Amino acid sequence: MRAQHAVQTKAKSTIQTEFSTLLKFVVRHRALYIMLIPGMLYFLVFKYFPLAGSMIAFQDYNIFKGFMGSEWVGFKWFEQFFSYPNLNRLLKNTLIISFYQIIFTFPAPIILAILLNELRMQGFKRVVQTVVYLPHFLSWTIVFGFVYTLLSVQTGFVNQAIEALGGTTVNFLQKAEYFRTIIISSGIWKEMGWSAIVFLAAIAGISPSLYEAAKIDGASRFKQFLHITLPGMLPAIMILLLLKIGHILDLGFEQIYLFLNPMTLSTGDVLDTYAYRIGILGGKYSLTTAIGLFKSVVGLLLLVVANRASKAATGEGLY
Repeated sequence: MRAQHAVQTKAKSTIQTEFSTLLKFVVRHRALYIMLIPGMLYFLVFKYFPLAGSMIAFQDYNIFKGFMGSEWVGFKWFEQFFSYPNLNRLLKNTLIISFYQIIFTFPAPIILAILLNELRMQGFKRVVQTVVYLPHFLSWTIVFGFVYTLLSVQTGFVNQAIEALGGTTVNFLQKAEYFRTIIISSGIWKEMGWSAIVFLAAIAGISPSLYEAAKIDGASRFKQFLHITLPGMLPAIMILLLLKIGHILDLGFEQIYLFLNPMTLSTGDVLDTYAYRIGILGGKYSLTTAIGLFKSVVGLLLLVVANRASKAATGEGLY
């Protein structure tokens, strides 16, 4: 008993000592912790507290009765979602477009950052950076207007060029087979420049002494890129790729919705547009929440698996 009491006393003393040390550390760096408060409040109010709203997915939610007054229905809305006749089409379209984004959209800013890094004329480099950044600040409505003007059957530059070459005009925006190509292409044009900032920052963090040593050893520009630049970018590339995999079912509702029309539903109708059409316009808020919860769970599972695979293969991961 005495030995047990001594162990408990020692453990209690250790905890008190560690707590006292931690408290002193926080007091000493109180300015930094005060600066953290706005960010922590943001995540609590807008990210964590709203998680309680996930209970709607298990209720027959009524906006007049609220969370506490609405009837609990268990997995009714999940069953309705999984029994939707066109569920296979929704999942197929969502996964295909996400796959195309990973294959084509994700590498685009990496390539752009590498090319910008190779420019030696600083004035020209700044001009190019400004030009490729600008589309990010345009809304998808404006981007759709640009695409419509470019691909219009009557006045579009593309169809005018086709006619000039002796071809027949094509209504690209009404053809289901062109929908995914238009989505991916417009997404690359709009976000490529802005996304390249992260990779430019990663390149800027590489020590110039490594390049100097490589030049002394006679390494060519390509070998410098292969053995210095690319490994230096790898941590940023892997982190952003893992985040992208975690959001594989989130395509960006606004872009898809603006370009979607009844003629392109077969290749463009995705989970987000279905949730908006049935859940928001149809007033089935519980069904919309169930779809969102399903996407979140799938994204979390994919993120965990991808993170473990990344750490095993490259040693880089989110955690």
